[in-house]
Amino acid sequence: MNWWPFKKQEQRIATSDPFLGEFLGSRWQARADIEKASGHAVAQACMAAITGPLAQVPLKLYRHTDDGGREPATDHPLYEVLQTQASPTLTTFEAREWLVASVLMYGNGFARIERNGRGQVVALHPLISGTVTVERLTNGRLRYKHAKQDGGTETFLQDEVLHLRYRTADGVLGMSPIQIAAATFGLALSQQDTAGAAAENSFRPAGALVFPEKLSTKGTGAGSTDDVITKFKERFVGSLKANEVMVLDGGAKFETFSFNSKDSEFLESRKLSNMDICRVFLVPPSVAGITDNSTYSNVGEESRALVTRCLAPMAKRIEQAMNVALLTPESRKTFFIEHDLNGLTRGDLAQRYGAYAIGRNGGWLNVNEIRKMENMSKVADGDTYAQPLNMGIVGANDNRNKVEDAA
Repeated sequence: MNWWPFKKQEQRIATSDPFLGEFLGSRWQARADIEKASGHAVAQACMAAITGPLAQVPLKLYRHTDDGGREPATDHPLYEVLQTQASPTLTTFEAREWLVASVLMYGNGFARIERNGRGQVVALHPLISGTVTVERLTNGRLRYKHAKQDGGTETFLQDEVLHLRYRTADGVLGMSPIQIAAATFGLALSQQDTAGAAAENSFRPAGALVFPEKLSTKGTGAGSTDDVITKFKERFVGSLKANEVMVLDGGAKFETFSFNSKDSEFLESRKLSNMDICRVFLVPPSVAGITDNSTYSNVGEESRALVTRCLAPMAKRIEQAMNVALLTPESRKTFFIEHDLNGLTRGDLAQRYGAYAIGRNGGWLNVNEIRKMENMSKVADGDTYAQPLNMGIVGANDNRNKVEDAA
């Protein structure tokens, strides 16, 4: 390029080699393709550790009772949508897993809301995140445009779409965690590609063909540089050619480069990148299958940390979005949607029975409540509460007044 009035010309070299680019002065910039990044083994394990449990645990519609408690609103159409079947073609597990996976990959999850004549939600139809565009209207509300598979476009108002967002910067769209941590995923994918390239040649070291005489550089005929390189690759490069016998004539020698994965700490660097991906999704390493530093005790602690630090915030994000989108302001005075994460924090049989004994002896759990938590049917006289004999209501058995009167 000519830059007037300067006479000096700028020369640019296009290269995909990061080491050559660094030598020429360019800086490495990470880019992470969402589809490719989500296919990374550790990223896939992290997303499965979030989507599976959140789709598995009960998500119920509750009704406030007069005594300040709650009860499942089984007579409401939305209850079955959240518990059994989200749409005519999707179970609730599949729909919820779809929505949470969309949030973790693209930062947004969309579902079209279907209502009956009374305005109650009777179905949720998840939409592909890449086919939905969102715009803010002049009145501050949102409008959604969905590109259908047949080529048409349908428009929905804010009350017609359930929109789940990851962290948002504008209040309209959520940001993809993969794009937020693009440098982390870009490095991990680059290392994965490097390992794949090494595996393609059966991890044989690269090298150089050394000829005593200068080769012809003109054309692509026999004996030219391009001809020698082409024939060498066809014969010896590839995982299926690892045991080929190399015969070099004309005084040629093959010298290998001593730079290998161990010298560059390549394997340790890949482990660090895998740990960084776990940090992005707030998933403990042992949950994602990284068990290098795992013990019997810390695996249990990390499983509980997954619930408290990762699943619980995501569950609250989903609950509040559903309460706003699926219930009217008047309905929210009576109904609310909530996950039941107790099943994920339950200990083993001995721990559960020990906790039940404390609740039963303390007087705040009865037999039928305990049996219900263990998926057992009720028993006769199981609704009574026990109270220890050495406990009583404060002041009920106070005889000090009688003693004072007698004195």
